[in-house]
Amino acid sequence: MKLVHRILARISIVVLLGAVSNSWAAGQIKAIVGATAVDLANGHSIPNSVLLIDGDRIMAIGPAGAVSVPQGADIIHADGKWLLPGLMNMHVHLGLKLPGAAGDSLSNETDVEEVLRMAGNARLSLLSGVTTLRLVGEDHGTDFALRRAIESGEVMGPRIKTAGEVIVPTGGHGSLEADGPYGFAHVVREQIKQGADWIKIAVSGGISDSHGSISAAPMTDEEMSTLIEVAHRNGIKVTAHNGSSEAAHQALKFGIDCFEHGYHLDMAVLKEMKVKGVWLVPTIVVTQPGALEFYRKIGSPPWYLERVKSTGIDHWAMLQNAIRLGINIALGTDQFPFEPNDGTTATIAEAELYVAAGMTPLQALRAAMVNPAQLIGMEKDLGGLESGKYADVIAVSADPLQNIRALRTIGFVMKGGTVVRNDWTAKAD
Repeated sequence: MKLVHRILARISIVVLLGAVSNSWAAGQIKAIVGATAVDLANGHSIPNSVLLIDGDRIMAIGPAGAVSVPQGADIIHADGKWLLPGLMNMHVHLGLKLPGAAGDSLSNETDVEEVLRMAGNARLSLLSGVTTLRLVGEDHGTDFALRRAIESGEVMGPRIKTAGEVIVPTGGHGSLEADGPYGFAHVVREQIKQGADWIKIAVSGGISDSHGSISAAPMTDEEMSTLIEVAHRNGIKVTAHNGSSEAAHQALKFGIDCFEHGYHLDMAVLKEMKVKGVWLVPTIVVTQPGALEFYRKIGSPPWYLERVKSTGIDHWAMLQNAIRLGINIALGTDQFPFEPNDGTTATIAEAELYVAAGMTPLQALRAAMVNPAQLIGMEKDLGGLESGKYADVIAVSADPLQNIRALRTIGFVMKGGTVVRNDWTAKAD
């Protein structure tokens, strides 16, 4: 009899566990209904759509009459909204320090303090609608630690691709200095060993430098060619902070994959970039008037503001030329993704400036949500509301294909099937 009781007890436990398991599995399915889904592949929209999510991936999407909502699915009502893939920002420093009072106050910040500050900035970035970002220069491995914490669920933040520390010749625009081809080969391998997805070099000076010219080209051919070769041999792409046409021609000769900023790039460089398929991450937002609010907040010194102003003229002309030529452009800001800028966030202001410089709203949306996935080699997982891709979804209150400023109305953010922000709707059973 005791044996029978034990067997019955085990059967009951198995049935109970099965019920819990089935219930948990059913709870994995989410359905966002009632919204207009935007297809950025062709610029079409699906009114009254159903977006089904299984776990962290999109299961199906289509008109309400064509896609059935499974029984027991968690339903998210989004009537009157427009659905888009999550924003992506390809030039971010979550530990950003710039000249001025704010930067001075962080001069003695420890690595532990910095990574905690970065974690807070990562959370705010995700809440602003940025579900994936690329870090292009952090200190002493803090980016790798933060990425691990986000991936393990200990910290809330976007997906991270990172370039580790910025590699520069001694005295250059970055933190990890090296000299000579073997010196550069060594630091590249060290960054890859730590887990770098990209290698970032600075091939010219920067706005925040108090010395050196933005238009200079301080690296030797042997240094640059060795660095790029070592990275490529390890399957890692190389991006370059650059405002110099001379340095750009040099880097293009040796197979650079991407330029950041491109402040003073001339037409000859841009045409060569187009032919070779080299990417541009413009960060136009940092040199235009909307950034002055940020610079005032951090107490930027007069010399810095003057460099920003003088650089902005060429920077704007460069972006207009790049758009006309059809260069591959992926959005990046060089400000915190959530940073206030011209009445919105830096990420959205960047996209709006692309339209002002000559893009259509669709092209700007693709620069913010589709092209970055191609840049970082994740186009199978990111960059669209398509079956099989991660369920990274934002919702806005107006049609973004008609007006890019619709992005200012973001009120819903989902990353990998998890709702992290919902300003409007209650989840229904």
